[in-house]
Amino acid sequence: MQLKELGLRSGVSTASIKFYLREGLLPRGRTMDSSRAEYTQAHLRRLELIKGLRTVVGLGLDRIKAVTAAIDDGQLGDVELMGRVQAMVLGLAEDPVPDHPLTAGLVGSGRWVDAPSQARNSLNQLLHRMDDLGVPARAEVLAAYADAVDQVAALDLASAEQAGSRDELVLAVAVGTHLYSQLLLKMLAVAQASRAMRPGGRGRGQGAP
Repeated sequence: MQLKELGLRSGVSTASIKFYLREGLLPRGRTMDSSRAEYTQAHLRRLELIKGLRTVVGLGLDRIKAVTAAIDDGQLGDVELMGRVQAMVLGLAEDPVPDHPLTAGLVGSGRWVDAPSQARNSLNQLLHRMDDLGVPARAEVLAAYADAVDQVAALDLASAEQAGSRDELVLAVAVGTHLYSQLLLKMLAVAQASRAMRPGGRGRGQGAP
C-alpha cells in the first residue's frame, strides 16, 4: 500500500505519518521510485501502537520513540522489552531500593522468581513509605494480595503470548497494564463498598459511597 492508503487504513493523517518517518518512530517503506514507497501490515501495526501509546497510555513522543527503538533492537529479548515498557507505563523507580523485610516473602525464596528490577524497586519503595507513614503492610494482607495478583499476572501473560509481533506484544503490555491497573482499583472499590453494605458491615443501612 502507498502512503495515502496507509493513512486511510490506520486513521492517521499523512502529515503525522511523514513526521513519524522523519523521527524514526516508523520504519521507512520500500522505495518504489523517487516519490513513492510501499508500506506493509507491519507499518499498520506500528501506527496502531503509536496511537495506543499516545491516546490511551498518554506517553509523550520521546517515550514512544524509546519504546519503538527497544522494539527494533534485535539484541533485546521479549522479557526485557516487556519490563521496559511496564516501567515506562507505570513510572517505576529506576534507582535501587533496599529490599523491605516483607519482600523476601514474595520473591526469591518466596512465591515469585525475580531479580533486581524497577518493579521490585517500586514495591520496596512503597512498602518503606507505608512504614514511614505509620500504615505498614501486614504480611497476611500482602500474601492475600499476592495470591490475587498472581492469577491476574498469569492471565495477562497468556494474553501477551498470543501477540503475533513485538509491536502487538508491546501494545498488549502497555495498554493492558494501563487499563487493567485502573480496572483492578475500580473493582476493588466496588468490592469494598459491597462488603461494607452487607449485614454486619460498617456501612450497613447506608448508601454506597
